[in-house]
Amino acid sequence: MKPVRLSAAATLALPRWALFALGLLYILPGLIGRADWKDDAGSFGIMWTMAHGGVSDWLVPNIAGMQVPDDGPLAFWLGALCIKLFGWLMGDMMAARMSTIGIFLAGTASVWWTAFHLGRRQDAQPLRLAFGGQPEPDDYGRTLADTAALIYLGCLGLLMFSHETLAVTLQGGLVAYFLYRAVRYVEAQTVRNAVLIGLSLGALVLTRGLLTPLTLLLALFLCTRFLSVPLAPTLRHLGLSVLTAVLISMIWVLPAILMQPYGLNPVAAWLGWTGRQIGLPSWVSIKTFFRVGIWFFWPAWPFAGWAIYAWRRQDHLLHIVLPLFFVGALTLLILCDPLPENGDLLKLLPPLAIMAAFGLPTMKRGAINAIDWFSVMVLTMLGAIVWLFWIAKLTGWPAQLAKNVLKLLPGFRPEVGVLAFVVAAGATIGWIALVHWRISRQPAVLWRAVVLSSGGLILLWVLLMTLFLPDFNYSKSYASVARQIASSLPPGSGCINSNVGAPQRASLAFYGKLPFDQIGSSKCDLILLQDSVKVHDERELAKPPPGAEWRLLWEGRRAADRDERFRLYQRAP
Repeated sequence: MKPVRLSAAATLALPRWALFALGLLYILPGLIGRADWKDDAGSFGIMWTMAHGGVSDWLVPNIAGMQVPDDGPLAFWLGALCIKLFGWLMGDMMAARMSTIGIFLAGTASVWWTAFHLGRRQDAQPLRLAFGGQPEPDDYGRTLADTAALIYLGCLGLLMFSHETLAVTLQGGLVAYFLYRAVRYVEAQTVRNAVLIGLSLGALVLTRGLLTPLTLLLALFLCTRFLSVPLAPTLRHLGLSVLTAVLISMIWVLPAILMQPYGLNPVAAWLGWTGRQIGLPSWVSIKTFFRVGIWFFWPAWPFAGWAIYAWRRQDHLLHIVLPLFFVGALTLLILCDPLPENGDLLKLLPPLAIMAAFGLPTMKRGAINAIDWFSVMVLTMLGAIVWLFWIAKLTGWPAQLAKNVLKLLPGFRPEVGVLAFVVAAGATIGWIALVHWRISRQPAVLWRAVVLSSGGLILLWVLLMTLFLPDFNYSKSYASVARQIASSLPPGSGCINSNVGAPQRASLAFYGKLPFDQIGSSKCDLILLQDSVKVHDERELAKPPPGAEWRLLWEGRRAADRDERFRLYQRAP
């Protein structure tokens, strides 16, 4: 017997304007007005270098002359293209983030449509009621799609990375699209669906290498075997998908190999990086996965686990089997990564959110009410704490809170941003109205259990990205350091050799227009060194190369960073 009993009243769709407004409140704060933070400065640096460079820079991802063989070029191509199109209007940094907005919208839409198609299938429908009144298949599918989208937006991992111009962000969105195309293929084994699957696989290859698309392709094949999809047409169609993916990959691979830009073979370095991402599962990867995953996948993983349990008596259910196969295959791939990255977990969120949506209708009303009240109490309290810290930093009361905030930002002078305050106040009023709606009406709609969780998380993000955005920009940006270094450069100075990392190089080149050495360039008369002030052993300090005399021109660091230090030297004539 199916574990779902619902009336038509419980499947009222979330108003389109409400879902759209939540999406905008989710993605725009943290993009508008944000400086180039260290977290994604390296990726932006590649996009900026491409947009202002030549063909060689589009084939060899680099940051102002520093080659970056990790990842593929697709995510950076999208950002560079947006800089070309919109940079004149909104500045290079915000223009690059237009690609991030597009990726977010595409990923969320893919999750919605996947859940919709799965939810309107006959095997997913709730039990028919004795006197009628059960929902229509399309209505039930729309309700599950709204629920899946809200769960997806409510995941902490997506919030952490969806606002950054990273390749893993694009990979997560492409996995969501692949999942949608896989559902459509199982429903209708056509050449069109096979080609579109290949399109998503090729894009994944150009984004983060070969391992993820190969894993997804194998998982899809095994899923078709489990669901008894005819073998012969499946092999032909998946072969066509592989051919399409290869042709898509050749857009970059072939020119890069033939042209050898800067005398390099970026494909060989990229394949070498890909090979280092696979190995035997280790205790480090297993421990990292579960330690990070327990919050990264929240609240999707409890609902997804419940869905597997609730539907366990039903056989060959596409809405459980297909996302479960993908979750299992991708989890094994992550566990086989010797040095797993937190951002790589993004590719698990779409199948988990979709599976979680099918677990929610099977839960008891008491459990759903408990989730509601937990969300109301915890998220309201956290929102109030954010407001209290904001008041403290401006007024000095409460004194201890003000001290705790300002001691992390030496030299920072907090000011009231009128627009930021209006947006934060509007989001808070919206949250109060949402809580009042939930408490006063006791709605029976299915998505009520997750709209508070997602709405509260969005509230906290809006508060942080409005009331405390100047604080974050002050502590995370290298703009002030870049301007200090630029002002210390001697007139007519040439290129700069440096040991700074990718984020620092990108920020210093963008904000200070520092002339770093390019790929294949010779030695420069200036050198910029980065090390730590906490290192006291002379043998571990960064030093200029021997064989010449060097004169110190400038030394400094970010005011909020007590560890990092930069020193600029000039070769003595």
